[in-house]
Order: sequence, then C-alpha cells, then structure tokens
Amino acid sequence: MSTLEAAQPRQLVETARALALEGFRPPEPKSFGSHPAWAGLRGAGTLLWLDTGDLDAAAAVWTGEFTNLTTNNSLVNKEVQKGLFDQEIARVGRALKQASPDISPDELVWEIGFVLNCRVALRLVQAFGATVSVELHPSMADDAAVSVAYGRRYYAVCPDHFIVKVPLTPAGFLAARRLASGGVPINYTLGFSARQNVLAAAFSRPAFVNVFMGRLNEFADKNGLGSGRNMGEKTTMASQMALLEGRERRGWVSRQIGASMREAEQVESLAGLDVYTLPTKVAEDFRKGYEAAPRPIRSQIGRDFPVEADPISVFECLWHVDDGVREAARALETAPVADWTGGDFAAFVRDHGAPDLFRQWTREELDQITQDGKIPSWARWQEELRAGRLALDDLMTTSAIRSFAHDQGELDGRIARLLQEARVH
Repeated sequence: MSTLEAAQPRQLVETARALALEGFRPPEPKSFGSHPAWAGLRGAGTLLWLDTGDLDAAAAVWTGEFTNLTTNNSLVNKEVQKGLFDQEIARVGRALKQASPDISPDELVWEIGFVLNCRVALRLVQAFGATVSVELHPSMADDAAVSVAYGRRYYAVCPDHFIVKVPLTPAGFLAARRLASGGVPINYTLGFSARQNVLAAAFSRPAFVNVFMGRLNEFADKNGLGSGRNMGEKTTMASQMALLEGRERRGWVSRQIGASMREAEQVESLAGLDVYTLPTKVAEDFRKGYEAAPRPIRSQIGRDFPVEADPISVFECLWHVDDGVREAARALETAPVADWTGGDFAAFVRDHGAPDLFRQWTREELDQITQDGKIPSWARWQEELRAGRLALDDLMTTSAIRSFAHDQGELDGRIARLLQEARVH
C-alpha cells in the first residue's frame, strides 16, 4: 500500500462499513455468572480479556469478570480458514466492486479482509457485550497515513466497542499518536520490552501497550539459552512499574497488557498487572487449578523475577530502560513530527539516544526472519546481538510482524481463490 491509498473513494468506505455491520445488532445488557478465581484477579487490580476470535471457545470461559476480547490477523485467519465466511466472500466482493469499479485485485482483497475482521469482532461484541480489539493489516505496518485511515475506519464501524490494534513499528508510533489524539482507543501491540513501551507511552499515548511474554521465554528455551523461565515475566513487570511511575508523574495514560501467556502459573504470578489477554486454554487451566486448590489471590506488583537464561547481557534491554531511551522520549516532545514518515521517526530515535532500537533491515534479513518464524534463530543473529549492533526487542517485534504477515497471506490467499472461483475480478 502507499500513502496515496489513504484517501479512498467515499462510496467504497461506506459500502465496506455497511457490509461489515450486516446482521449486527447492538448488544443488549446480559448477566453472566461469576467465578472466584476471576473475582480474585479483579480484586488484585487486573482487567481480564480473552485472546481469541473463536466464539465457542470464548463462551466456555467467559464470566462477568471479563470485559474485553482481542483478535489479530492469525486468530481471524483461523476463523476464516474454517470456511465460516466462504459463502459471503464473493457477495461482499461484488458489492465492493460495484461501489468502486476501478479497485485493484489487491485492494479488493484488503477490503474484504477489513469486512471479515469486523465481522469476527462484531460476533464477539454481540455475544458478550464486550469491547474487542481489532488489528490492522500487516501490510500497513510501515505506512502511517494508511494506518491512520484504516484505524479510523475500524473505529467508525463500532465506536462503542472497538479498540484498534496498531503494530509497534516506527510508522506505528506515528499512527498510534495521531489516532489516539483523535479519540481512537489504541492497543499498541507486538511490544517486547519495557523501553519500547516507555517510548510509546511518552510519545504515542496509546490506551494500552503489550509485552508478549510467552514468546520471550520461548526464545531462550527454543534456542538452548536456558529455560527462559521468568524472562517474559521480568520484562512485563518492569514495563508495568515504568508505566505506573509515568502515570503518576508524567501524565501518561497507557496501561500494561500481559500478552502471549503460555502457562496457567503466569496468571497468578503477575496478579495486579493492569490487563491480561488470556488464551482460552490458559484461562481454562488456571480456573481448573484454582478449583482444585482455592486460595486468596494477592497483587504481585513489584515482584522480582530471577531469569534463567544466558547470555544475560543480550536480554537486559528487555527490562532495563536506559537513559538513552528517556533522552529520545524527551527530544521527541519538541520534535516537528507532523509530516514525518516512519523512517524519519526511526532515524530521530537512533540519533537521540537509542541507536539500537530500530534496525534498518535489508530485504535479505527480512526474508531470513520470515523463514525462521515468530521465534528468531539465535544461531543466525547471535553475533549481532552479542555485539550490541542488534537489540533483542527489535528482533522479536520484527519477527512477530513477519509472522503475522505470513498468516495474513494465508487469509488473503483464501479470499483471492474464492473470488477467482466466483469470477469476481
């Protein structure tokens, strides 16, 4: 996509919104049961969200203590690959084509993807009366203007219940800032370190930031660098403490999400965190464990987590917010950012205290990252990481974006195939 595509035909935009809302009825007040495990966590100060696009899986866990669900490109892809929307894709494509006859094949696929993302989210809104996070197409990650345009469009579909997920890229920092300043609630996703989140909270002011803790632990374990135990937990708590200080002293608004949980044990060990996004299996396992051994749940805010991973020098950037990042954040306060691109933002941050935060990736390097999947290869990157020429949080974020792009490619491919079969061109 290019920034030119941020200005789309009004008829196309209105048609896509209408198609997304087909069959949706604003949710009526509903009463859900309670569970002492979830009540205990809410009492400790944690908001409870489920991380799924699967309506049945969510219903098996949901109680009155839950307030939100999150979707992403991978989760939406799982729902679409079930064939739930196959009959709709051709009809939606024809309606969009009629609204914008000159739309390109790629743009048509993106627009249908927009409608499907909304449909998956609106099913959850209607079932639970909850707020749902919806995520931008990965192809927008490096284009602030397009991200802003689609972010506004997602929010306009269901402003009472939608939160917009923007990926943590240099362009995303700019897009999140512009959207948040315009009143769009932002879930700034794919964060892997406290310093990334400090910069985001100071500059972009999103409603929520993330640490994908399970992937951090898995990075160490999968690459033979120790068990990885507590690496994600330590990073998440460090980010939470930095945000608490920022909200108290600097007027920040961002809340910390503990994302990518993999084990039920993590649920209690981080009690008191601002927000959890729980995969349904983790939620079920925790609930069962609590039922087998009921106990009071107490806040763990400020807890220290010893990390079982080596070399520790490579991992410290995850939980340590150095002076350079804070210097970059201060410099950004007076920077003329209105006309910046993501490249401008990255260069400014590198030049003002955080030279390792936004690597200028080559096409070959990005292809290697895509090949490795969502968990990077230590063997491939260890020399750069040990020398400090590459930072682990930056590598993890880039890997996550490329992984989502792969899943989005599967979704786009299914849409394109069904359009071709239906002769919608």
